[in-house]
Amino acid sequence: MNATVIRTGLGMVAAALLLAGCTDIERALNKGGDTPCNEYVTQDPDTKRTTITKFVKQQTGDDREPAGTVVDATIISVDLLCATQRNAETPIKNADVAGIFLNK
Repeated sequence: MNATVIRTGLGMVAAALLLAGCTDIERALNKGGDTPCNEYVTQDPDTKRTTITKFVKQQTGDDREPAGTVVDATIISVDLLCATQRNAETPIKNADVAGIFLNK
């Protein structure tokens, strides 16, 4: 077999493995509760769900997947709070009603 064909085949396999693991890598790199509001509000719905799921796990100290209703309710709360925070750099874990009025 030609060395170029082997290298091309190995390159394709490596690319496929990287693409398949993107969500795992994204989850590992996701900051969860440390994500600033200005970054959170620009995330697509799937990334928001990943961020909030990690945030809930951080808050509870439990590595199990939280209930979907807990994640949904937290998404709604964080969406509302982050949309109104005076300081866009506020991490989602610190977003609260006071941050609407005060530059926290």
